[in-house]
Parts: sequence; structure tokens; C-alpha cells
Amino acid sequence: MTSHPSLSIVVPAYNEEKRLPPSLVAILAYLDGSSYPDAEVVVVDDGSRDHTAQIVEEMTRQDRRVRLLRNPGNRGKGYSVRHGMLQARGEWILFSDADLSAPIQEFSKLMEAACAQNAVIAIGSRALDRSLIGVHQSRSRELSGIFFNRVMRVLTGLPFADTQCGFKLYRSDAAKVVFSRQQLDGFGFDVEDLYIGRMHGLRTVEVPVRWNNVEGTKVSLLHGARSFSDLVAVRWNHLRGRYR
Repeated sequence: MTSHPSLSIVVPAYNEEKRLPPSLVAILAYLDGSSYPDAEVVVVDDGSRDHTAQIVEEMTRQDRRVRLLRNPGNRGKGYSVRHGMLQARGEWILFSDADLSAPIQEFSKLMEAACAQNAVIAIGSRALDRSLIGVHQSRSRELSGIFFNRVMRVLTGLPFADTQCGFKLYRSDAAKVVFSRQQLDGFGFDVEDLYIGRMHGLRTVEVPVRWNNVEGTKVSLLHGARSFSDLVAVRWNHLRGRYR
């Protein structure tokens, strides 16, 4: 019988009382039929003002695989992901958006690519094969994302076509290297983490995944604008030696 490494799935959540429950049901059902039936699901509540935390607490009583972490107030998605990744117990750690815009079944693509290419980080990508996008964002958001990626490449030198897809897999040792050094709490954290990984020689593979836009995004135009300033912050943090 082939043994598999342990797995954690980290789900950051802020005011997700409507979208989170069906996502957790889908994740647990997937795990039941997978090679990781005992994987833990770590939900990080970012100071939600709705019933997100209470819903997760109820699920923890129904299924021992579900675990709730609470941030000290509303700190941002980057803080939530860092909190969950550093507290996760698995040998591999996947973080996924609460809406499952990338279906949980796509996890197998990331794991297979990481193993095949001897990588310790595998990131889902919407840009490598756009035919896999079932439901698109608005045209303005898609164009903004393309522009952001071009600016990101110039400022950071990272080669990736899509840094912002909320579906990424880290081996636990790589996660500790990266997330213990992460400085940004906002939506620019994805770029920062990949930048830190590259600085430390952590092999990363980009994998095309299925993706569907789900209404109810928490990314406002203001958050999008701040992501551009975060690119400058990444370079500044590098110069100040914060990623060593």
C-alpha cells in the first residue's frame, strides 16, 4: 500500500457565512474519496462580522478534520494566509480561496506537478491556459490583472504568468521559509511570497487550473490599486534585508 504525505488545506475567510459552508462540504467530500482522507482543513477567520466563525465552530464539532483559527481582528488576507500556513500541521499545505473558484479537485494537478518537477511550491494559474476558465471576471478586471502581471514582472523579475490565483501548494519546510519572512498583510502578499521563495532557491512550478469567477469578491478597486504599491514595498523590503 502506497503511503502519502499528510496534507493541510488552509482557507482564509472574512464574512463568508454564505459561500464557506458549501465549500467546506465540497472539500471534505473530496478528501473522503482521495488519498488524503485525514487531511486537516484550517479555516482562518479574519475578524468576520457575520456568522462565519460560529459556522466553522459547528463544523469542527461535526468533523474532527476541521479546525478554526482566529485572527486578532480584521488583519487582511495576507495575514490570514500566513497565520494558517504557519499553524498547519501537514507535510504539504494547500491554501485555497473560500469560494473554491479553483475547484478543490485541481489540487491533484499541483501535487503531481510538484512531484514530477521536484518542486516545493506549485501555484495554480489562470493565465497559462485561459480555455480552462469557465466563468470569466469582468473585462475590466481581467485587463487590470494582465496589466498588474506585466508591472509585477518588471519590478520583481518573477517569471510567473499569474501570481494572484488563490490556489497554491507549499511543502511544509518551504512554507516555513517563506511565511516566516512575509511582511505584507494585504492582497500583494502572493507576489511577496513567491519573491521570497525565489530568493531562497525554492523551486516553484506554475500549473494551469480550472477556474470560475464567483460573485462576492472581497477585492475592491482600492485593494487592486494597493497591490501595485505592494510591488514597490517588496523591492524596498528586499533592499532592507527583511527577506534574508
